[in-house]
Amino acid sequence: MLTLKKNLLWVACGASMLASSFVGAATTLHVATWLPPTSAQNAVVWPTWKKWVEEATEGRVEVVIENYTGDPKSIFDAVEDGVFDVGFSVNSYLPGRFKLASVAEIPGEISDAEVGSVALWNTYEEYFTADQEFMGLHLLGMFVHGPGQLYTNFDVNSLEDLKGKKMRLGGGLVNTLAERLEVTPISAPAPKSYELLQQGVVDGTFLPADQQKTLRLSEVTKNLILFPKGLYTTAFSIVMNEDTFADLSKKDREAIMSVSGEKLSRLAGAAWGSADDEGIAEAKANGVNVVFLFEEDALVKEMRAISKGIDQSWIDSVADRKVDAKSALAFFRQNVDALSANK
Repeated sequence: MLTLKKNLLWVACGASMLASSFVGAATTLHVATWLPPTSAQNAVVWPTWKKWVEEATEGRVEVVIENYTGDPKSIFDAVEDGVFDVGFSVNSYLPGRFKLASVAEIPGEISDAEVGSVALWNTYEEYFTADQEFMGLHLLGMFVHGPGQLYTNFDVNSLEDLKGKKMRLGGGLVNTLAERLEVTPISAPAPKSYELLQQGVVDGTFLPADQQKTLRLSEVTKNLILFPKGLYTTAFSIVMNEDTFADLSKKDREAIMSVSGEKLSRLAGAAWGSADDEGIAEAKANGVNVVFLFEEDALVKEMRAISKGIDQSWIDSVADRKVDAKSALAFFRQNVDALSANK
């Protein structure tokens, strides 16, 4: 009888210890990332957010960053379906689903990625939440890369030189610009650019300068033409699986959002914007012809003229959404001006 009691006691103690270990165990968030380690997203944004989340939740939530080898166009679906808990991608990779964030893609609106990212988040919070574009996902942040620039393997002395050239496009309002430039569009995610340029499938691409280093495009590009305010920007969203977020305790949900939202958007924008200088340096080191344009240059004036009215194109494109697009655009511009003045 004594032996039986001892055995029962050991079983009870073991069960108690096991239960305690589960109570103290961290919830793990699996984050999908699809760019190389050299990218600002992987070198700066994800490691910083991981640290912030783990500190804010006092270790109750652990963040594990995992390489995503699928098409970046499928990231939103992978997170929504619970394959991963968190991820990010380009909004325009899913045409028609996420249209409102393109307010930040209008040519000539922003020249600073941090400013544009914070202005985009503020505009989303103020005007876009009612439309529920992100139904099925929990939005953690929004950001833009640095000003999109012109990469070519042919000489450009005027916009006429672009007509008929095969250019890689990532989607969004840059497609409207490309249509006006009368280029031959080749739609593909940014990571495909190296292969397309190397094999001569395309004659050039539209991307921010950081990709000269991040995607090693300095190896397959002859010219990097830098417009003072860029040609466009691209909007990204950082999202979490809705059920994963809901299953967290209220305390941990609040802790995660305290280091997300505007704070995460600002971090991402600043990191991606700062990487442009590294891309330009990489281009120069690899013998790429880097051309700095100024507002008075003929090419800039031509581009400004051809871009005119794209803001109205955005307003028209979201006419089916529950949003006052004109007011949202005005609010976005006011944010950009105010944030720029305070930098």
